[in-house]
Amino acid sequence: MKTKLMVAAAFMAAMVMITSCGNSNKQSQSEQTEQAAPSALSIDDLLSDADSLVNKEVTIEGICTHTCKHGATKMFLMGSDDTKTIRVEAGPLGSFDTRCVNAIVTVTGTLKEQRVDEAYLQNWESRLKAQTEKSHGETAAGCDSEKKARGETANTPEARIADFRAKIAERKTATGKDYLSFYYLEASSYEIQE
Repeated sequence: MKTKLMVAAAFMAAMVMITSCGNSNKQSQSEQTEQAAPSALSIDDLLSDADSLVNKEVTIEGICTHTCKHGATKMFLMGSDDTKTIRVEAGPLGSFDTRCVNAIVTVTGTLKEQRVDEAYLQNWESRLKAQTEKSHGETAAGCDSEKKARGETANTPEARIADFRAKIAERKTATGKDYLSFYYLEASSYEIQE
């Protein structure tokens, strides 16, 4: 009788161990799936690693500070402070919901680089001279959110061009690169955090 009880107890113990090991594996697989899923980059991290992420799909999260008044085809996401801002283009999405403003927004898309070099500046000057330059923002100086994202402080197109030339010269002396890089995200999807 004792032998039967001991066998039954051993069998029950083995079943408990098998069941708990099976649950442990399931939990580990779930945890592994969560760890494997890409998490959203902060705006600060994206900007610090931007040169290595160009033309790659990324997911970012930040506070939307502004949507373009001309159809909300652009929005600006801020990181830890307003010096860390990135432009997000709606691209194939068409436009963004204006409820994004002052909300935390998660965006997935492709990081793009816009290079400002001497040819770009000469083209800009030609458009200004021919009066074919499109106005963005409230004044001729341009969109304040765009300027903030680029670290610009000049208040006229001519002063902006001169400022870019000075920054290009500084960069060429420091790194040998004769252009400025500005990064933006072309969105493929986005979600407003409620």
